[in-house]
Parts: sequence; C-alpha cells; structure tokens
Amino acid sequence: MTTIQRSDDDLADPIGMEVFCNRLLSITEDMNNTLVRASFSTNIKERKDCSVALFDAAGRLVAQGTQIPLHLGSLDGAMRAILEHFPVEKIVDGDIFICNDPYLANGSHLPDINIVTPVFWEGTLRFFAANIAHHSDVGGPVPGSIAGGLGSIFAEGIRIPVSRIARAGQMDDDLLNLICANTRDPEERLLDLRVQMATNRRGSAAVQGLIRQMGLDAVLRSVDDVIRYTRRRLLNRIAELKQGSYTFSSDLDDDGMGGDPVRIQVTLTVKAQGLHFDFAGSGKQARGAMNLPVNALRASVYYAVKALLDPDIAPNAGLFEPITVEAPLGTITNPEHPAAVGARSITAQKVAGAIFGAFRGLLPPEKIMASSNDCCPAIVFSGKWSTRPGEFVYLETLGGGSGARYDTDGMDAIHVHMTNTSNLPVEALENEYPLLMDEYALIADSGGAGRTRGGMSIAKQIRALVPGIVFSARSDSHTVGVATGVDGGANGRRARLLRNFGTPKQEELFSKTANITLQADESVRIETPGGGGYGVPESRAERALQRDLLDGKVTLAAAQSAYGASVEALAAVAAINKPAGGKG
Repeated sequence: MTTIQRSDDDLADPIGMEVFCNRLLSITEDMNNTLVRASFSTNIKERKDCSVALFDAAGRLVAQGTQIPLHLGSLDGAMRAILEHFPVEKIVDGDIFICNDPYLANGSHLPDINIVTPVFWEGTLRFFAANIAHHSDVGGPVPGSIAGGLGSIFAEGIRIPVSRIARAGQMDDDLLNLICANTRDPEERLLDLRVQMATNRRGSAAVQGLIRQMGLDAVLRSVDDVIRYTRRRLLNRIAELKQGSYTFSSDLDDDGMGGDPVRIQVTLTVKAQGLHFDFAGSGKQARGAMNLPVNALRASVYYAVKALLDPDIAPNAGLFEPITVEAPLGTITNPEHPAAVGARSITAQKVAGAIFGAFRGLLPPEKIMASSNDCCPAIVFSGKWSTRPGEFVYLETLGGGSGARYDTDGMDAIHVHMTNTSNLPVEALENEYPLLMDEYALIADSGGAGRTRGGMSIAKQIRALVPGIVFSARSDSHTVGVATGVDGGANGRRARLLRNFGTPKQEELFSKTANITLQADESVRIETPGGGGYGVPESRAERALQRDLLDGKVTLAAAQSAYGASVEALAAVAAINKPAGGKG
C-alpha cells in the first residue's frame, strides 16, 4: 500500500479538524471530571492534583486535560516507557499499566502514579487512555513521601517500574495490594487507584464511541491533521521572533539540605525551524530532593512556550516537534540515578520562570511580565485516623503572587506556571482532620511595587488539636530566591515558615524542614512569596494606589516609602477610613 505524504498546510478539512479537536478535549474533560468527583483523597477530590490524556497507538500525545502542566512530562514519559517495555503486538485488550518511577519509567516523582489503558477497535490497538494522580503518600520515612533533605530516590517511597497491573481484564490483586501496603493509608490508595482505572475505562468507551460515529479512517486522519496543524501553528509563531540567543537565570535558596544557592540558567536560541533550550550553567545535581528529572524539564519548557507564544494552541505531539531541550547530565535539571527528586516542582517553577525571563529579550513590553512567586510551597500534616486504621496525610501546595504585566497588576494568591491545584477549603480541612485554621489571608505589601503591582502572597496558619501531629514543609525563596521586577518594578516579598507564630515560643523554621512533631495547640504558619512589580513605582496611578490602600493591599507606610505617595494623598485616604463621628 502506498502512503501519501501530506504537508502541514494540506489539511483534509480545517473546520472539521477544529471540531474534532474540541471533541477530543471534551473526552479528556469528562475523564478529568470523573477522576476528581469519584476519588476519595482530599488531594484529588478537593485539590484536583491530577491530569488525563489520550495517546495514539504510536505513543503520540493526541490530547491532554488542562489540569497540571507538570504532569505532561510524566504522562508522556510513561507512555514512551510502556512502548519500550511492551511491544504493541504483546498488548491485549483488557491490559492496564501502572508506573511512577523517574528513572525506570520516565516519571517525575514517586507520588505521581500513572495508569495507562490501551483502547482497541475491532481487535487492533488504536489509542491509549491515560491519567496521573498525586497520591498523598507512597511510603518512605517522611509522611507525604517528599522532603527537601531526602538524599536518594530509595528514601522517597515505593518505586513502580512499568508493570502490567491487569492482564486481559484480570486484575493482579497481589501487585495492587503490594503497592498499597507500602503507604501510610492503604485503603485510600487502593480506592483512588481503582478510580484511576475506572476513569480510563470511561475515556476508552468515549474514544470507541467517537470511532463508531465517525469511522476509523476519519478519526485517524483527523488525529494526524490536529498534530500537523499544531506543529505548523507553532512554527508560524517562532518565525515571528528575532533569531538569536537569550540567557536568563534564577536561583534556588539551597539544594534541599541548606548550603549555597543553586543557579537555574537557560539559554534560548531561536532558529528558523525551532527553539533550542540549553540549561548548561545550571547548578550541579542537588544533594537533596530538589532535582528535576529530564521529562519534567521538558514539560516545563513546553508549558512556557505554549503560554508565551500561543496559549490557545492544542497540547499534543505537534507542540513538541519544533522544540529541543539540552541539559548536562549530573546537573539539577538532569540528575543521575539515584538522586532524589521529590521536591522537583519547586525547581520546575524556577525553570519556567527563567524561560519567561529569557523571552523578555524577544517579546514586546506589552507581552512580558515580572517574575511570579515561582515556588509552589507545600505543607504536610500527618497523624492517626480516629475512625479507622492507618494514618491520614494532608498535603497542600500553596499559591502566591503572580508577576505584574505591562498594564495589569499581578494576580493575588494564585498558582503559577507548572502547578494548578485548588486550595483545600477550610471546612473540608477541619472536618477531615484534627486541625484548626487560625488564619488564611493575603499579606499586605507582599506584591512588588510598580506602575503595575505584583500579586499578593498568602499567609496560612494551622493549629494541631491533638498531640503527635507530624509536620513537614518544602518551600523556597526564603533567603536568596526572589520574584524580580521589570523595568524599574520592585521585587516581591520573600517567604517565611514559622512555628508558634505570635507566642513566646515563636521560631523561624528552615524552608525544607521535615518530621516535626507538634503538640496539641501548637501551630505552623507559612507565608508564600509575592510577585514582582512592573515599571517605576512612582508612576503608579494615584487612583490605583488609593484603591490598594482602601483594600488593605498596601499600607500607608509602604505607600509613602515604596511609591512616594504625597502626604496629601495619604491624608485623603486616612480621612476616608476615619470612623464617622470619631476622633480617628
């Protein structure tokens, strides 16, 4: 049979292709909703720390749910690992694959467990339905299985290479039970893993329904069209850029175990037919868990390119082809086995921020932004369940301030770049766990001053109600790292981690502390970083500054010191705040 090669511009049906692309996205959206609504752990059902995707039989990404950009690296890596270990002719209908390991299965860290299910049509493998979920614990010495000070992958929990957990429809319960038994809450792990498998069955049925309606040839042709169109569309955006090389760097406070700062450096080279990202100059492999596996590095690059050049472009294999990524082995952006990688999300955020910085030399002022919080701090509380055997593990990643843009203030209290989870509602926290929320608020003056202001950061303070609660945290930008301003804008406020805030026992904790046992009535407070400002602060519109003052986002002292506000302007705001009939 002769194969006819079609160019990127030779689309069979451009309008039909756009409709088809949205139909694929509707399938992934339904899968994602199923995974979230049916799960049992708060980290998935409330915080939505999960993603879904569809791949074709060759392992090309066809469509991805828009939940967590960082998950793209693990899903795509898992797909490649499965096809390397299991030839297509050995995969049968009813098989289900599971994996999580960064070195054995191209994962990004161990709590992110991938489930991949082949989709057959008339006896032939045609697609794969896949999903990934962050499980709140997968074993190891630290509840939550992640700590900056862990020194190797062997300390981070159960490692799952590419494994067939179901064969021709027959579940391997022994393997499933083995995985769950190596976690602090086996019941929750078992239930969530079964939901992940059910989610793929739903996605598989939807893909088969699409084939039944359109016909196999039309579906396969449309998949090719979508991927080729994405590639051509990205190449068109690249062609608009000035060719050359652009370098930017950011810093981690330390490598997870204290010590010197660690540099994240990227050199972006724009060529006629693509973009090349070189991470030479980045720091050496971290002693702790801050290392970023190369698959997660690629996901960070793909996200940044999509966000900066064409946010509406479809996330599929066509996005990858014009982009090349290079990172020296043995560095923090491409670690060697058995380096620990659990806290890789912080490094991924710094990588994305550095790429955004490199693009400042390419994009017009109205399309660049100041640095965001670029951190993704996480807190973990663990203790005994009062109602059933096992231990609860409450994990939450927190947002901060995003960077200001040319004509818009940065967003307050928001996840940026590679993470996109929701917060856990206070009601759910206090209902599920023996914990009390003392404070959950925005921090005044935390956004960098500027013509447009950086976004504000978060203060979250949680109190233990019973003794023996174990606390861990991983954060950054406490000492060195900072959200830098643009064009004269000020930097965002740094982060802090405090135990027993506001009491005689108050102490400041290391940003990557672990396994601290809290007694009843002890509290932990985390304050996340703010975003950088854009433009000289003195040029901020007086009305905007007055609104900030009235909203409590900027204090009177900062208005005068950072923005140079006049005494008259401050007095006017003070008069508005003066209680009626009072002396003030």
